[in-house]
Amino acid sequence: MWTVFKKEFKSYFLSPIGYVAIGIFMLMYSIFFYLTTITYGSVFMGDLYYATARYGLLIMIPLLTMRMFAEERKSGTEQLLLTSPRSVTSIVLGKFFAAVAVILITLIFSIVYPVIISFFGNVNILTLIVTMLGFLLVAMAAISIGMLASSITENQIIAAIITIVVLVAPWFLVDISTIFSSIDLIDKFIKFPSGLISIADLVSLLSITVMCILITIILIKRRKMVK
Repeated sequence: MWTVFKKEFKSYFLSPIGYVAIGIFMLMYSIFFYLTTITYGSVFMGDLYYATARYGLLIMIPLLTMRMFAEERKSGTEQLLLTSPRSVTSIVLGKFFAAVAVILITLIFSIVYPVIISFFGNVNILTLIVTMLGFLLVAMAAISIGMLASSITENQIIAAIITIVVLVAPWFLVDISTIFSSIDLIDKFIKFPSGLISIADLVSLLSITVMCILITIILIKRRKMVK
């Protein structure tokens, strides 16, 4: 897994994808920092991370995940990957954690905003940590969804569209059926910015992440058996 992780993580920064993704994310952070914090003179950072999670992830996650498997299927290198000594599980987890590492980088960079606010008021460190934890959990679940989407098509654009639709659809379909609320990632993030860790939301986010990873592994293994 470590070998795949290093390869995938390096690939983000050997191409423009990593820089573009982080740059866009930091731009989103800055915009929402101005809109939610500077404009109202507030020291509450929850709105910043909530808004960035709701809208920023819609851009960043497809960028990070659309090429994971789709690019290799299209270029024909997937067969080489599947016939390598590495297990499918290690390949999938390596790719997953490489994308998570990019998210962690943006979270580390985002600390600059609480530092700025600390000069004008007291920032609740515990609440900030809980908020960032929730943000990371939501991002992990979104990455797993994007990775699954990438594994079922060889077209990166289609993979990106599928990811965005799955992330956005629950916002509008929850009124039709409550079943859609179970896959609404942002709904499960609402309590974290207040410094509250909901066990139900935490378990739900982790369950979505694990489920999508397992489905991806199963799909890749089936393709490996066929080839």
